[in-house]
Amino acid sequence: MAGGPYRRAQAAASAQVDPLAGLRTPADPPWDVYLTGTVFLDIIFTGLDSAPVRGTESWARGMGSSPGGVANMATALARLGLKTSLAAAFGDDHYGEYCWDALEHGEGIDLSPSRTVPGWHSPVTVSMAYEGERTMVSHGHEPPPEEPAPDCPPRARAAVASLVPGTRAPWIAQAASKGARIFADVGWDDTGAWDLAGLADLEHCEAFLPNAQEAMRYTGAESPREAAHALTEHVPVAVVTLGAEGAYAVDGRTGETAVVPAIAVEALDPTGAGDVFVAGFVAGTLADWPLADRLAFAGLTAALSVQEFGGSLSAPGWAEIGAWWRQVQSLEQQDPEALRRYAFLADLVPEDVGRPWPLRRAVPTIGFRRSA
Repeated sequence: MAGGPYRRAQAAASAQVDPLAGLRTPADPPWDVYLTGTVFLDIIFTGLDSAPVRGTESWARGMGSSPGGVANMATALARLGLKTSLAAAFGDDHYGEYCWDALEHGEGIDLSPSRTVPGWHSPVTVSMAYEGERTMVSHGHEPPPEEPAPDCPPRARAAVASLVPGTRAPWIAQAASKGARIFADVGWDDTGAWDLAGLADLEHCEAFLPNAQEAMRYTGAESPREAAHALTEHVPVAVVTLGAEGAYAVDGRTGETAVVPAIAVEALDPTGAGDVFVAGFVAGTLADWPLADRLAFAGLTAALSVQEFGGSLSAPGWAEIGAWWRQVQSLEQQDPEALRRYAFLADLVPEDVGRPWPLRRAVPTIGFRRSA
């Protein structure tokens, strides 16, 4: 799948800022972040006035298509300037070809640990966004099992994992044994057990990032802050997302805490915002920023993402971050405290990112040919 000049310029341009530039050495691992999971083809409908009603037809005012699933996280990491490697199965259909092309050539993500599976169709998710929420319908089949290559997972500074209650993922321990710092989130526990002992791979993690409900159910705490502190008995850093109220974090090794309110925005589509939040926190952690800066940056990237269609292609790059920072400074009667909270961006974002091409965004259909 050869990429033309448009795609090569686009991939190179999405990461004009390297947040780890001052920390890189010749002895570094080849990748900043490794992750694995399922790539979906996401079809997103927005502009619905309400949830679809049985027996009726609903028309959406907006529609977009983009890679989804683990592609959300991979794209968000790559657009923040992190060298990202992804292991995933891709169907040999047009959807799979599109997702592979968008990630490898469009975003510059390393897909050498990935594979195309003959005769396997790509998983698909249809997401409907309305009233600030979303409803999703997915379809897919497990790809045929395949033994990982001897060098998979590759050596990386960090890895991002989604923990599954009652299940160990051997690659997490393998990545940790190679020196990777593991960042993990978790989905809703459909079993209702909410047993932290069931999250066996948590022992390999440096940071755990559940939402408030997940954190309180796993710990039995009565408040998100109490839950965050309880989680540090099991993992060094706990970050609890609070939705419209922002996020709270605790570093159990130092006792440092941080709370950052959410940035008020008009959300178009919340798909993938949680992945973008984690990616922002990973970037700040690998760059050795203070806990409060990491939390603020994660919240900012997530807020910027919900103003675009789709999960993966809604993730902001440094141009969008820089544009936001310049804009908020120019607003009259801006809250000085809020500006101080994001003042660390002044040393990160150049005056002109100089990106020659706009970032790819979700489009109503796929398959249009681009001129070179």
